[in-house]
Amino acid sequence: MVRRTKEDALATRDSILDAAEQLFVRQGVSGTTLQHIATAAGVTRGAIYWHFLDKGAMFNALMERVKTPLEAARQLLEERHPQAPLEALREHILAVFRITVDDPQARRVFEIATLKMEFIDEMNTVRERRKYNQEMWMARTEAAIRDGIASGQVKPGVDPVAVALGLWAILDGLLRAWLLDQQAFDLVKLGGEIVDTHLACLRA
Repeated sequence: MVRRTKEDALATRDSILDAAEQLFVRQGVSGTTLQHIATAAGVTRGAIYWHFLDKGAMFNALMERVKTPLEAARQLLEERHPQAPLEALREHILAVFRITVDDPQARRVFEIATLKMEFIDEMNTVRERRKYNQEMWMARTEAAIRDGIASGQVKPGVDPVAVALGLWAILDGLLRAWLLDQQAFDLVKLGGEIVDTHLACLRA
């Protein structure tokens, strides 16, 4: 009986998060109230407060149950490839694009965190998570560029910080543009061509 009660509680929690995810995508985080979520999930507001302290805690739980495309592809960037750093960077960025296109849930959560919320008060932890992901990405990309310079594959005199920031701007900018209009261009194909053009300018 206790096990069944626990399973029911987890099922209710998941249904609340599912409803919140769909509503956040359609009408944004600030435009969605706890009552909206309760109605969509078929539960009372009391049930929501039993599982979550507030909307911020609910959003954090939503973020924790699925990796964003950037996080899901992180392993490719964490595996240092000093012999082929630019190829490793390319594969990582294209993996982010593919996950964004192919994984609906990861895409929805990334879209919410990128385009459908304000980083204020109760949502500050999401801002910190995004900041952390960017800092980790920058550090690993700078290391890859330094490996490329050391191995003679990247032009000498190139500033790793400037290159990493430029690649981040390309990655983040293409993702945002595609999320705003997913029919505008092929994210994987055109994104790959843009990344290839940029990387070609770095090769020694």
